[in-house]
Amino acid sequence: MKNIFKISLICLLISSVSCKKEDPFLITAEGIGNLKKTSTVAELEQIFAKDSIVKHIAGDEFLGTANEIEIYDKQGNQLLILEATEEFDSTATIKTVRVVDPRFKTEKGFNSKGIFKDLKDNYTISRITNTLSVAMISIDEINAYVAINKKELPKELLFDTKSKIEAVQIPDEAKIKYFFLDWEN
Repeated sequence: MKNIFKISLICLLISSVSCKKEDPFLITAEGIGNLKKTSTVAELEQIFAKDSIVKHIAGDEFLGTANEIEIYDKQGNQLLILEATEEFDSTATIKTVRVVDPRFKTEKGFNSKGIFKDLKDNYTISRITNTLSVAMISIDEINAYVAINKKELPKELLFDTKSKIEAVQIPDEAKIKYFFLDWEN
């Protein structure tokens, strides 16, 4: 009788571990919630069945790119902005994901409302690119990059696009302007 109880208990534990639900807001190097790097545009209806999907159509290019797909929750809050690898191709995969909703977090708690200190304390910065209006910070470990408005940086960097920006020049409290996942490479 004890053996049957032990076997039943082991089977129950194994089934509970194998049925572990995926966190719908977890960002990893391979995906964000149920959306994976290999997911196609055709699969989005199933992945975001409880949310609203807005796909731009031809003629709306002035609003954004035609391969841009916006995801909203049922309350109308924007969650994500996806860019497909090909326009109007249901077999295309997702090239970039702009993380809008701060509920989406990495395993280390980093989200779209984070500050530079959250990023540098938890991830290795791969490179910093100096653009006209933002510093683009790449984090290869999670296939991501963030933009920090240059207004958050020291004044001497505000209008300078030629100087190399170093991590030590970015204040810890600098706010993240945009948080992207880059699945193209």
